[in-house]
Amino acid sequence: MPRALIIEDDEVTAREIVAELVVHGMVAEWVADGRHGLDRALEGKFDLITLDRMLPGMDGIDVVAALRRAQVDTPVLMISALSDVDERVRGLRAGGDDYLTKPFAPDEMSARAEVLLRRRQVGESGVNRLRVADLELDLVTHAANRAGQELPLQPTEYRLLEFLMRHAGQVLTRTMIFEHVWGFHFDPGTNVIDVHIGRLRRKIDQPGQSSLIRTIRGSGYVIAPAD
Repeated sequence: MPRALIIEDDEVTAREIVAELVVHGMVAEWVADGRHGLDRALEGKFDLITLDRMLPGMDGIDVVAALRRAQVDTPVLMISALSDVDERVRGLRAGGDDYLTKPFAPDEMSARAEVLLRRRQVGESGVNRLRVADLELDLVTHAANRAGQELPLQPTEYRLLEFLMRHAGQVLTRTMIFEHVWGFHFDPGTNVIDVHIGRLRRKIDQPGQSSLIRTIRGSGYVIAPAD
């Protein structure tokens, strides 16, 4: 699961950010001042940092500039009540990857965070598309298509399909799928995986097309080209 560091001195805002990122499958750690935040960012291996502009101990601009001088390339989403163009430009030029002004909608914040994570994942892997037979998934735009026909996916369906396609040909147990896609321990009494697999199949396997997602009885699921 992606790890996010939240550097924010306002407790209400910090808890809001943490809650939103956790809902979207991330592990979030909160630090309330700039100096401690910089230390954690240098020590910990984080996939994303949200950084308040005005912080006690050390200003957000100075924090991100210090990170870049130390060659820490973790994506940084700067968040600030300072909304004028000059301030946004300062934040981006200091090394921020995106800039969000307060007050903000939590879903916009999480969407921006996910974009930064996707860019990082694509940059690290050098791969921006996954393909299984004639099914294709764009890791940057989240667009999916089969044989050129667009497939409308809900966010959970996308995460499920991406996990399956990243492990194409490998049998994935329900526990593996549940803990990766939903981010918490598997409840053997739930049928949520089967429900979402069924929805994916109805979208992916149109009449006349071979089935790509297969149930391996007693084991789990696998996505692979038809034999």
